[in-house]
Amino acid sequence: MLNNKTILVTGGTGSFGHQFVNYVLKNYKLKKIIIYSRDEYKQFVMDNEYKEHRDILRYFIGDVRDEGRLKRALNGVDYVVHAAALKQVPACEYNPIEAIKTNINGAVNVINASLDAGVKKVVALSTDKSVNPINLYGGTKLVSDKLFIAANSYSGEDGTIFSIVRYGNVAGSRGSVIPFFDNIIKNGGTELPITDYRMTRFWISLEEGVKLVIKALEESRGGETFISKIPSFKITDLAQAMLPGCEMPEVGIREGEKLHEIMITTEDSLHTYEYEKHFIVYPQMNFWNEGKVIPGGKKLEYGFSYSSGNNSEWYNVEDLQKLLKEQYYN
Repeated sequence: MLNNKTILVTGGTGSFGHQFVNYVLKNYKLKKIIIYSRDEYKQFVMDNEYKEHRDILRYFIGDVRDEGRLKRALNGVDYVVHAAALKQVPACEYNPIEAIKTNINGAVNVINASLDAGVKKVVALSTDKSVNPINLYGGTKLVSDKLFIAANSYSGEDGTIFSIVRYGNVAGSRGSVIPFFDNIIKNGGTELPITDYRMTRFWISLEEGVKLVIKALEESRGGETFISKIPSFKITDLAQAMLPGCEMPEVGIREGEKLHEIMITTEDSLHTYEYEKHFIVYPQMNFWNEGKVIPGGKKLEYGFSYSSGNNSEWYNVEDLQKLLKEQYYN
């Protein structure tokens, strides 16, 4: 599907963008990959990292806030992966208007520019924080999700297909708990602070996140939210995996922080199908009908919910130590 096609990745110099480029270069023969981002230095670093692929990699300095620049960058593009966002919860709380400009207005610009350019498919990255949001970041991503789903109403029968991929903090990504703990350990710390001993999270690697995006690009028919089935872990177990025997002072939950990552609510369960390795929440809009449901799934019963706290699959300390060695420390 992706062979001889052109893909544009917004926010392409981030953790996800690097892993996405790695994956598609190994598995497909693309015509062109366009990295669209604001930071010229990160683009310079990425260009040197992938200098043997300069024949197909292109770098556009641009902001998703700039619809005109997006339209220029999207000329001839087949697929868009929208990863650009302001993601840090405290930063979004302190700079709410800036978060709205990037996460909401930027989503509108990506949608309009993709429609005008005749892009085949757009996959937008979402987050668990958009589900029952309690902070501004989650609120902006909820609006963004709704915008991308509704965008299918403007496409027509053969126009751009928009879908969403939802997952929580990627293991080891910038700003997540693993590099936070690692920095304390590297600086000689003997204690790892825990905001709440009950706290749990999902474990998803960058590669698993990329594969879910590829699945959405291949299978989406318009308006779906793809969610991986992944294990959970306790933050206390992660601390012991990284620094065995360490003290773990409980410092109190931060503003805008949840005890558990929530991916599917009981209300979502009415419109959700379960597949072997993932779930799909289908849209409830007049452009959608049951005939568009992707085969192979089983409709969930009302009342089901999916969070890191009620998961059926868990990683223990030993599992986490192995994963850290394979995915983070290598």
